[in-house]
Amino acid sequence: MNETTVETLIIGAGMSGLATAAALGRGASLAIIERDGEPGGYCKTVKQDGFVWDYSGHFFHFKHAEIEAWLRERMVGQEIRTVAKKSFIRIGGKLVDFPFQKNIHQLPQADFIDCLHDLYFAKPDPADTSFKGMLYGRFGRGICERFLIPYNEKLYATDLGKLDRDAMGRFFPHADVADIIRNMKQPDNATYNATFTYPRGGAIEYVKALLTEVEPSALKLSEALVKIDLEKKVATTTKGTYRYQRLVSSAPFPTLLELCGRGTPDGYSWNQVQVFNLGFDAKGPRDVHWVYYPERDVPFYRIGFYDNIFDGDRMSLYVEVGLTREGKGAATLEQVIEALRRDGTVTTQKLVSHHSVIMNPAYVHITSDSNAKVSAGRAELAKHGVFSLGRYGGWTYCSIEDNIVEARALVASLKQ
Repeated sequence: MNETTVETLIIGAGMSGLATAAALGRGASLAIIERDGEPGGYCKTVKQDGFVWDYSGHFFHFKHAEIEAWLRERMVGQEIRTVAKKSFIRIGGKLVDFPFQKNIHQLPQADFIDCLHDLYFAKPDPADTSFKGMLYGRFGRGICERFLIPYNEKLYATDLGKLDRDAMGRFFPHADVADIIRNMKQPDNATYNATFTYPRGGAIEYVKALLTEVEPSALKLSEALVKIDLEKKVATTTKGTYRYQRLVSSAPFPTLLELCGRGTPDGYSWNQVQVFNLGFDAKGPRDVHWVYYPERDVPFYRIGFYDNIFDGDRMSLYVEVGLTREGKGAATLEQVIEALRRDGTVTTQKLVSHHSVIMNPAYVHITSDSNAKVSAGRAELAKHGVFSLGRYGGWTYCSIEDNIVEARALVASLKQ
């Protein structure tokens, strides 16, 4: 087997791994190990029958103008749109503006009164540190049981009582009573992703932008990591061995622990997401980018419209179904199409192209136990020159931009 020596060995050619390589620069001594046959991780893009789909809906939300500008400079010739998001919740056969908790006045009167009453008398329980407890304590039974709990249980495919109260961090659209009442007269539905950026070529264009700063020879595709010897600083792959000074991994954290010989970790949980990309022969609903579905009899929790970003003349959807860690809850294409017909998204349009993929892991289940274990585990690995980052390496909920920020910060610290 071949043996290679590098200063930095990067595991995973997704956004976190490539952002790390780009921050180190073209002249750096590094190798990027990727088990798949192409880079991008979950930011891969499928182009089929004239449709452009991602593995799932990856719409970029930038807080750092400098990062957005850096990426755009490396996407020469690519049409990029910044779009004001239009998103809704389908409930009771009608569309309600997102976020639900700020738009309960759009519900039928009896439901509105129920939600407003329970909201007013909601009382947090300091002893309940779960995500479900936070929701009930902040918003009351009416809002929680109509949307927040059923929707998020479909998304996470687990009991929300098992998740930490801050499982979604800054991404959860909090609102207090004053915000909600004010919104009844002066609508303000802005959230962290009130606008999003998307290139015509799909999310892979952001991957390509990062790759402009990576030596092509450093990218090792179709090569899987087998084990890591922390003491000798040697990583074994399916094609050889690598001696390194430091290793940066975006692999799921429990997987990394196993590869490092730390046994089979417990206390980690996650869900899978089944994604259907669907192309139709004619246009469907306009002026909508995605719709949330809390109702239990609908197999998916969210759909998104690619065609409404670039004003396409054929409906192009992604549909997301939450599965358990074991894969329970999967839907068939026929079940998905039937549900789309029931709600009126699909009427006379004919399906002319489709693609599907399973994302595993998809959303990690953040608990107080997992937070403590990840924090301690990352600190211990760092003593051996192994750094774990990204959504899965950090076992957290974060944006793709956050991955770039984290990678840059890590490289800056390593250069000190």
